[in-house]
Amino acid sequence: MPSTPAEPPAPDARTARTAPHRVAVIAGRPVSMFNLAVPEMLFAKVEVDGGPGYEVELCTPQPGVVGTSGGAEVVIRSGLDAVGRADTVIVAGTGSRAEPDPRVLAALRTAAAAGKRVASICTGAFLLAEAGLLDGRKATTYWTYTTELTARYPAVDVQPDVLFVQDGQMVTSSGYAAGIDLCLHIIRTDYGAAVANSVARYALVAPVRPGGQAQFTETPLPAETGTSFAETRAWAMTRLDQPLTLTDLARHAAVSVRTLTRRFHAETGLSPLQWLLHQRVERARELLETTTLPVDQVARASGLGTADSLRQHLLRRVGLTPSDYRSSFSRLTAV
Repeated sequence: MPSTPAEPPAPDARTARTAPHRVAVIAGRPVSMFNLAVPEMLFAKVEVDGGPGYEVELCTPQPGVVGTSGGAEVVIRSGLDAVGRADTVIVAGTGSRAEPDPRVLAALRTAAAAGKRVASICTGAFLLAEAGLLDGRKATTYWTYTTELTARYPAVDVQPDVLFVQDGQMVTSSGYAAGIDLCLHIIRTDYGAAVANSVARYALVAPVRPGGQAQFTETPLPAETGTSFAETRAWAMTRLDQPLTLTDLARHAAVSVRTLTRRFHAETGLSPLQWLLHQRVERARELLETTTLPVDQVARASGLGTADSLRQHLLRRVGLTPSDYRSSFSRLTAV
């Protein structure tokens, strides 16, 4: 399975808190209403030091009524000048991937040249590719369009089976729910795991999933006869500090290790041990942000064992040591 590149270190969160991070969401015609709604819904839930963490502005080349891919219409009042005011630019999925508006392409090129973070949801990746922003980079789109994206833009390193992928300042995601994962990834990059997971809980969605997770699984919905391992995953989440093994998980699920491995991957797109490692790193990040526990205690409490192990996993995941991560993302008031 393709792996998502390590997340680049974010600007010092203490600086980011001085003003809301500005996000411009570009709506091409026709736009996916779901893609358009997700960024505003999630970013609006971010609160930092008593104030909003983001300001979201929807924009389009010609302000006014914009048709959606579902036949409805929405009113968007801002033009593409909003891109110039933004720190992050997100292109929502659009039905006009074959004939993108040249004004949108120009705005994207200008944003990229200015060093802004540029992202896309679903077919929005076609606009980034047409603008030349994905040449030589890893990128993805909704799985039904990955073959088309590869054929039309051979210079793009298309990752056909991931939820989202970040390559430098460019972040692309698959469609529908993967747009939620992309927005949570951006929130986590800007404000840390504790804030992102808080938003996920508020929105009643899963915590940040690893970008390299498969877009779809062999068994998207558990059978009514009770084949889901959701209860086992919930049980493991309360025991991340313990040395859980495949045998432990299989025993709780009342299946063989072989069956556990096969069906766990079918449900989540990850092996049981990959899933455990991801949850432990996320737990460590939250503890670094929300407590003053020494690093070795954070490592033990999250199930990563030692400070050296925590350091290696955190460096691989976000490019920061535990002390640097805490310095950047601590949610505790400095004294």
